[in-house]
Amino acid sequence: MSIKTARRIRLTLSYLVLLSAIAIVVYPILWVIGSSFNPGNTLSSSTIIPQNATLAHYKELFAETDYLIWYWNTLKICFITMVLSVIFIGLTAYAFSRYKFIGRKNGLLLFLILQMIPQFVAILAIYILAYQVGLLDTHFALILVYVGGLIPMNTYLAKNYYDTIPKELDESARIDGAGHFRIFWQIILPLSKPILAVIALFSFISPFADFILASILISSDEKMTLAVGLFNMIKNEFGNSFTLFAAGSVLVAIPIGLLFLSLQRYFISGLTAGGTKG
Repeated sequence: MSIKTARRIRLTLSYLVLLSAIAIVVYPILWVIGSSFNPGNTLSSSTIIPQNATLAHYKELFAETDYLIWYWNTLKICFITMVLSVIFIGLTAYAFSRYKFIGRKNGLLLFLILQMIPQFVAILAIYILAYQVGLLDTHFALILVYVGGLIPMNTYLAKNYYDTIPKELDESARIDGAGHFRIFWQIILPLSKPILAVIALFSFISPFADFILASILISSDEKMTLAVGLFNMIKNEFGNSFTLFAAGSVLVAIPIGLLFLSLQRYFISGLTAGGTKG
């Protein structure tokens, strides 16, 4: 077999794998979008391309449910979680990357071990703790749990990224009289935008995708998140509305997509290339 033929075969296989992956991802999305425009409440008569497309489910979503309240609650939790996570993770990762202190190695190892334990295993402990400090049925409790759960693994990732930033930049700035915070703010932070953008996106998505913690810690209807509110539409055996649920699910993707597009320019590695003069 010639080199040219082998290259064509590898290229063809690569395209087949990519097309298969795209189909696996896009097909369910098209079904959800199509179901949101299908009349009726069941999925048995729904089609991926609606025969009699209607916006009735979207109108019902805003007029007859508390969808806007759930949406606002979720956006508020997601935004605060994202901001706090980026701040805490950025500073913590900088400390682990640049400073030498007692327990540094064991701390990083602890962060990795914590990621091996599923968060739902600690639901009972989280519930009791929230009850004892009076934070049950509050968004603040959810935010604390989300931020705490995001810190370990993301700190480890950010620390590894900070390690790729040449320390000569720190030393040059320190010679010029810059302090630790100024070095972080003016040198490290601009160069670490790609990893912080990824952390921001993951931190924003996590509360959207969570159902278990929100359903345990939140009990008031006016404080429900989207995941809990949408689940209530389909949990009843005879009163479920799958097409209404599909309409609500489609709108969930809007803020996530907008955030991804706004941060897309930062998803580029290698910004530190040429950071030092050689």
